[in-house]
Amino acid sequence: MSILTLVFLLGLQDKAAPETKPAEPIKQEMPALEKTVAPAKPQALSFTSETLPYRWNEVLPLSLNVDGLKITSISFAKREPKNKLLQGPDYGSRALIQVTNTAAKPRTPGFAIAVFDKEGRLLGAANGGTKIGTVKPGESESFFLSFFQVKERLPKGDHYVLSVELRD
Repeated sequence: MSILTLVFLLGLQDKAAPETKPAEPIKQEMPALEKTVAPAKPQALSFTSETLPYRWNEVLPLSLNVDGLKITSISFAKREPKNKLLQGPDYGSRALIQVTNTAAKPRTPGFAIAVFDKEGRLLGAANGGTKIGTVKPGESESFFLSFFQVKERLPKGDHYVLSVELRD
């Protein structure tokens, strides 16, 4: 530190802080809240959440229906590439959800899955859904949800929670 900087800082210490007055309270009436804020209307959103028995590497039939979107099956397995050139590396685990839209209008689903062991400890979680477009009436579609960085304990699950949310 230079001598000039030190002298400057010491000079600042000797000066008294300027006197300040307390601020005057603002005397302004607030309008009644109910007059200024319109009540929020909840968005119509279909939702279900179920706790179900878990089995690894098996197709589990389901019969969940969320406003015409039928969830027909789910399976949990290690991701295995079909191409021989890509085999070898560990690609993690995933859930495969099969749905059919039995409604008269398109559906845009979102899914969340959490897998637990017998003691109720969380082993893995995944989410996903439609990114572009919808599931049109009468169509069936598959959704892959990846369990990133979860590889070892997921096969030892006991039960899972599946949540399905529809967006309009």
